[in-house]
Amino acid sequence: MNLSVHETRVIGCLIEKSITTPDQYPLSLNALTNACNQKTNREPVLDLKESTVQDTVDGLIKKYLVSRASGFGSRVTKYQHRFCNTEFGSLKLSDKSVAIICELFLRGPQTPGELRTRSERLCKFSDVSEVEAELEALSNQDEPLVTKLPREPGRREHRYAHLFSGKPLVQTPMPLEGGQVETSDVNQERLDRLEKQVSEIQIGLDELRLQFKSLMDGQPE
Repeated sequence: MNLSVHETRVIGCLIEKSITTPDQYPLSLNALTNACNQKTNREPVLDLKESTVQDTVDGLIKKYLVSRASGFGSRVTKYQHRFCNTEFGSLKLSDKSVAIICELFLRGPQTPGELRTRSERLCKFSDVSEVEAELEALSNQDEPLVTKLPREPGRREHRYAHLFSGKPLVQTPMPLEGGQVETSDVNQERLDRLEKQVSEIQIGLDELRLQFKSLMDGQPE
């Protein structure tokens, strides 16, 4: 699907709210914007304008991944996802897989332990091994949906990333003299900063792409 950071955030929020607050779902543009900009359960934390979210939603509607869902007598347009498990979509996922993909969309690469804890609002996992089994199933499909990342210096567990935005950037540890790999806290902080910078660059590119699209759409034929 080659989804952008903004697109995965919008889809992740729609999936999350459809499960955690079904009485308030589908979401209005205002509610969706607030969900995208939440300070908790989000990585990175964004500050998207309503116009940016609207442009992102419009693009997802064209991709048949989101649809409008105005209720009877309602003047406010609301939106729902068509990402998976819908009548017209081909992607069918178990409840556990939906929870994992949703969390990866909302918070980026995570370990099985982190996914088990953070997805508790969406689906219950009995233990970490159940999360690992679901991740392996998602990784071993004919068209893999997630991938295991190389273990980073200073980390005990591998992290997993979704593949709906292409292959994730992998950071290679820098070897020291004697073939050893630096595993200090300083090096880990440097890697974390680099990962955050890459994410911010991606967000900036998405903003520029949407602005360019708006300019082009507004030009007369």
